[in-house]
Amino acid sequence: MAAHLELPADHPHVAVVTIDRPAQANSLDPPTLRDLAAAWRRIAGDPEIRCAVLTGAGDRIFCAGMDMQTTIPAAQRFARGERIDDESFEGLRSVATALLAGFDLATPLVCAVNGHARAGGFDLMLASEIRYAVPHATFALEEVALGLYPTGNATVLLPRQIAWVHAHELLLTARPIDARRAREIGLVNAIVEPAELMATALATADGIAANAPLAVRATRRGVREILHLPLADAYRRQEELGAPLRRTDDAREAQRAFVEKRRAVWKGK
Repeated sequence: MAAHLELPADHPHVAVVTIDRPAQANSLDPPTLRDLAAAWRRIAGDPEIRCAVLTGAGDRIFCAGMDMQTTIPAAQRFARGERIDDESFEGLRSVATALLAGFDLATPLVCAVNGHARAGGFDLMLASEIRYAVPHATFALEEVALGLYPTGNATVLLPRQIAWVHAHELLLTARPIDARRAREIGLVNAIVEPAELMATALATADGIAANAPLAVRATRRGVREILHLPLADAYRRQEELGAPLRRTDDAREAQRAFVEKRRAVWKGK
């Protein structure tokens, strides 16, 4: 498969999704788009998966974006009203879900950026909550240099995540920035040596997966919903999300575990 999902036995409740086309710069051709979309739908629909990790195969490129030899030409033909083959059509239908653009994973996502992240690869990274990058990683949104609009997550999420001026520099110049600069402007959490990248990402995923799953999902949802609400509405929505959790079995289990000095056993209810 061009993108595959694994459930590592030594990392309970964690899914690892890998874009596996290193010879093609881990670019997103129609089969890869379908595979990614299927992986995200499985994660979103499985309450046993409490955190996901996304990375690319190899040690050079995380994801170069849409495949310039297959996906981009097919999208241009389709936009002109021309007929495209069934495989390309299914790939194009999967783009939004594959890029997590408007598709809610409902599960925290940790990104292990193993190399260059460009265009659609950048979009995928923007959909994650926590990001680690190797020192040689670079980041760029190159759509305007190709005569295209960045229709993934860039114009929607990037200005919500980093400062206005830094977002526009990336969006309008199409120039890449290095990992150090990405860390400076808050685009990634930390720069990690390649040998430690997946271990670091999985340790964070394990830490998230060890917490009460209903509380984690509600907190992630709250951040997304509350961010741009007026203060009064934000506090109201916060209580709407928090009140049901206080009545859950998991909340009672947390109290018992604290008293009994043991690790809580979550049931997700």
